[in-house]
Parts: sequence; structure tokens; C-alpha cells
Amino acid sequence: MTMKFSKAVRKQAKMRVALAGPSGSGKTYSALLIAKGLGGKIAVIDTERSSASLYSDLADFDVLDLAPPFSPERFIEALQAAAAGGYNVCVLDSITHEWDGAGGCLEENERIAQAKFKGNTWAAWNETTPRHRAFLDAILQTPMHVVATMRSKTETVQGDDKKVKKLGMKAIQREGAEYEFGVVFDLEHEKHYALASKDRTRLFSDPHVISEETGRRLLAWLESGEPTRMAEGAVADHLAAIEAAADIESLKAAYKTAYTAARDAGDAAAGAQFEAAKDARKSALTQEQAA
Repeated sequence: MTMKFSKAVRKQAKMRVALAGPSGSGKTYSALLIAKGLGGKIAVIDTERSSASLYSDLADFDVLDLAPPFSPERFIEALQAAAAGGYNVCVLDSITHEWDGAGGCLEENERIAQAKFKGNTWAAWNETTPRHRAFLDAILQTPMHVVATMRSKTETVQGDDKKVKKLGMKAIQREGAEYEFGVVFDLEHEKHYALASKDRTRLFSDPHVISEETGRRLLAWLESGEPTRMAEGAVADHLAAIEAAADIESLKAAYKTAYTAARDAGDAAAGAQFEAAKDARKSALTQEQAA
């Protein structure tokens, strides 16, 4: 197969944002504000004992309280349920539990090591790592915007003003997890300033307090890219299936398949084509039934 280069173009995509900080730094609050700014239906996967629901006045969102075990597979299942529910933004609060929670990767790796590898935790990672990788892949592949929070190890220091301050240290997740996100904000405890330790958008060079405007700025940057498109052949196949539907039930099935493909590809134009074709075929079937 011949390898061919093409001109680099930034295309529209879904945003992946991570917020890391110590307890009390405002991770949940900030994540909800970003989600609100990104717009659309918001789903929250809450591992923090319903803490997100304390901010139900801040934004309109639906919540899934995820209880232990915090295995990668349960996070993946929750993400898939949110995508199937038609949500535009999913807040994962927090993904630290997938790594260092009850039933998370560290605990699972120890269990596997004892059960299969005579306590050899290094050997057990051969089974645990692919499961963690599948979790990260689910975040990357979901058709929703994802805003994830991570706890940080906390260090207490005394400043020049003699006041004791909490400083966020390393995020509690597997090393390298931050590479999967387009923007990573580190939150400061005292005044809740956010500093972008990673920023592919190049929008956030200075520390700032996260607000709904942060989400709106991210959305504007995303929408400034080139629209994504499904392959013409795939669009034609879906349109043909919709137009060939023999009854309302088969029409619903064909449209659902087409709509899901367009949504996952981020192709709004194809989605509009499928909806128009569905409405036309529904009208024709209704007239046939009435005749």
C-alpha cells in the first residue's frame, strides 16, 4: 500500500478537558461550569458520593452515581450509557477512582497478582494495563465532550505571610493519563486559580478562575476547525436504507443507525440529510397506509 501525505487541517472535534487539584480546589464546580459553557445536554458520572448534585443550581444536568467497584469496565459502561442517552457533554468526577479507588486498577492489579502470579505485581500489569488502556480509549472515542476531574496529592506549606496553604501536587492517575486530554487545568486551593499545564488550544496562557466563559471559549475554538464529514459512500448507503424502509419500525431502525453514525463522526450535515430522508419516508408510508 502506497503511503501518501496530505495537507494538515485542524478539524472540528470533541473536547477532552482534565481538571486536577487537591480537595477543596473547586474541581467539580469548575467542571460543571466548563460543561455548561460547552452547551447541550450534560451527563455527570459521579464517584464522589453525590457531591455533584450539591451544585444542581449551577447547571442543568443528569447524574449517575457510580458506586464501587470502580473498575475500568464500569466507567466504560457508564460512558456508553451517556453517549446512548444523547448527551453532548459528560463530566467524569473523578477518574482518580478508576486508578486508585475501591476496585480500581491498583487494587485489581494486586488481586490479580495474588491470584495468578504468586504476588508478582509486575507480571499482573500484563492483564491490568490493557483494561486501563480501554478506559482511556473510551474517553477518546466517545462522541461527547468529556470533562474529567482528578484528585491531586496535597502538600501543605507556610507562605511568607505565615499562612498555611494547600498546594496541588501530582494528579492521582496513572502516569501519562494527562496526555490523552487536549487541555489540563491545575487548580490552586486558596483562590481557585486554574493554570493550564497542557493546552493544545493555546487559549489559556495566564492563570484564571474558571467560569462558564471558559467552556464557551473552548467551544468557539472547536467550531473554528474544518467540519468533519462521513465518507460519501457511507452517507449514500444510510440514505438508501432509510428510503427503502418498508414500514415505520424498519424506518426507525434505519434512521437510528444512520443518526448514530453521523453523531459519532461529528457530521451535522449528514445528520440533517438523514433526518430529512426519514421525514420524507415517514410521510410516504403514512400516505400508503391511508390509501
